[in-house]
Amino acid sequence: MERSDSAETETADTLMTTVSRHHFGDEMDEPAFSISIIENMKEDYGLFVWPCSVVLAEYVWQQRLRFSGAGVVEVLGAGTSLPGLVAAKVGADVTLTDDSSRLEVLDNMKRVLDLNKLECNFCFQVMGLTWGVWDASTFSLHPKFILGADVLYDASAFDDLFATVTFLLQSSPGSVFITTYHNRSGHHLIEFLMVKWGLKCVKLLDAFSFMPSNKASRLSGNLHLAEIVLDSQWAEIPVLH
Repeated sequence: MERSDSAETETADTLMTTVSRHHFGDEMDEPAFSISIIENMKEDYGLFVWPCSVVLAEYVWQQRLRFSGAGVVEVLGAGTSLPGLVAAKVGADVTLTDDSSRLEVLDNMKRVLDLNKLECNFCFQVMGLTWGVWDASTFSLHPKFILGADVLYDASAFDDLFATVTFLLQSSPGSVFITTYHNRSGHHLIEFLMVKWGLKCVKLLDAFSFMPSNKASRLSGNLHLAEIVLDSQWAEIPVLH
């Protein structure tokens, strides 16, 4: 019996799919909670947990008192959604987003919510959001925190990314963009973009300065975390063209 191409593709995708578990708590022998993530190693999906996502998720856990009861948008390519799921676990109202055209990623987010039994217990929504594209759903977002893990990788998308971040910061006074990234070529580029879009960095941390040793030992690279806000001198900078 011949197998169809679609059946072969489905089998290949299944073989490349795995579930990873991530633990959070002050005592690792008895973690406060664990989160399961469905990962797919197929290259064009990119549905696996990057080191920057692990770092940002741990930071959310350590800063959990700030996030409890707050509106959180993991707005910038949420992918496997680990930081947003941690935010939900500590009591935040969370919106998970990724590129509107990446339907397989958005579907995976919903499967991860089901896997972690979060769909009925927390205020959640999953939505498509494409950087630099303005629609009704974008205007409905008023987050206190905007999370973005490893979003500074494609220079051609930086302006759309920062336009989106700036718009969301303007839509919610006092909000903060928290991002983790690989510092591959110094901080000059991110500094230039912040000046261009009327933003400023209020906290910059080496990831290894706060990661628990058992997690830090599994990471590599020059990883940083930044908290970014509107520069009050440029609070009214226009972002829509």
